[in-house]
Amino acid sequence: MLIDRKASPSNLEPLKVAVVHHWFVTQRGAEKVIASLLKLFPRADIYTLFFEESVCGSLLAGHRVFTSALDNRFVRRHYQKLFPLYPLGIKSLRLRDRYDLILSSESGPAKGIANPLGIPHLCYINTPMRYCWGYTQCYLDAMPRLARPAARFAFAALRRWDLTTVDKVDHYVANSRNVRERVRRFYGREAAVVPCPIPLDLFSAENLVRVPPRDRVYYLSLGAITPYKNIGLLVDTFNSNGRELVIVGEGSERCRLMARAKPNIRFTGRLPWDEIRRYILGAKALLFPGEEDFGLVPLEVMAHGVPVIALGRGGALETVIENREALSKSSGLFFHEASRASLQSAIDSFEQIADRFDPLWIQSHVRQFGEDVFLQRMKEEVVSLLNSRARDRGRAST
Repeated sequence: MLIDRKASPSNLEPLKVAVVHHWFVTQRGAEKVIASLLKLFPRADIYTLFFEESVCGSLLAGHRVFTSALDNRFVRRHYQKLFPLYPLGIKSLRLRDRYDLILSSESGPAKGIANPLGIPHLCYINTPMRYCWGYTQCYLDAMPRLARPAARFAFAALRRWDLTTVDKVDHYVANSRNVRERVRRFYGREAAVVPCPIPLDLFSAENLVRVPPRDRVYYLSLGAITPYKNIGLLVDTFNSNGRELVIVGEGSERCRLMARAKPNIRFTGRLPWDEIRRYILGAKALLFPGEEDFGLVPLEVMAHGVPVIALGRGGALETVIENREALSKSSGLFFHEASRASLQSAIDSFEQIADRFDPLWIQSHVRQFGEDVFLQRMKEEVVSLLNSRARDRGRAST
């Protein structure tokens, strides 16, 4: 039976769906996307390598959760270092039911789950694994020298395995045009594009910044403090310029960067959203120095009317609008080299024009990324795949 494309998301609720996500150990951008997808499929079963209930239990409340043979307290604590074992973990997962749809959320090994019954498989891909495709050296550089040869070998093995899973997916949906190009380049597959969602409550009037930039004293960095995020560039730049910088987040690079940061740079660690919101509303601008595949953080900050100074690469090019001729219709500035000189030049420019950004326009720009838009477009992608498979079965039976 074909599904009506114009049906509301609730019409998908009767479908039996297996949602496969690499891990539930933190609640970052990919997990926020899962939270939205589960509104389409409130009775979906969850399959994952690792599940930290104390962190993600509320996110998955009411869902059956099946974890891999790797899942235990020790492994969860060191999950990022055990990437050579990911294929073994995903192979240990077995679907427990005859599902109507497999929906994998991918920036790791999730799409490799076994599918002997040929269930339609849609993959929402945040990126092909960064440590295998395009950014391997960045991860190697962050490791101790003696560990690099073994890690290089393990990354190559994981890359070969990843290629064997590419055609297990019937339809790819990328979170950005940037990731669509990565899917095309590394996997040789085409992908639709549906950008990640922003919660609708961010667009309320009380979330809009009201203090003019000249009265705000600090710049903000928000998110995981890991090598490819390039937070070290912020520390080096603000060590030199003496301006105030607040770095909100946690990650493997935090202690090392704190040790070299001067007193004008403050690290807060991980914070609840109410405190993060307070820092956003008090910031001159968000600094976004890494090359991201998409990047939810700039959108979340722009939803408050706060502009962004971003490295002009990757997903930021699809979300941040730089319009120097009409700054009232601009949401930030780009710097085009990952260097102190380039970043400092952008900060100097921003200081001259900060009052010309329009918070209401910035917030309205971000509205196109609202969760309601995401859910409707994802519903359409699911319906299209299922209807295509239904037509194929109909032709095969005649």
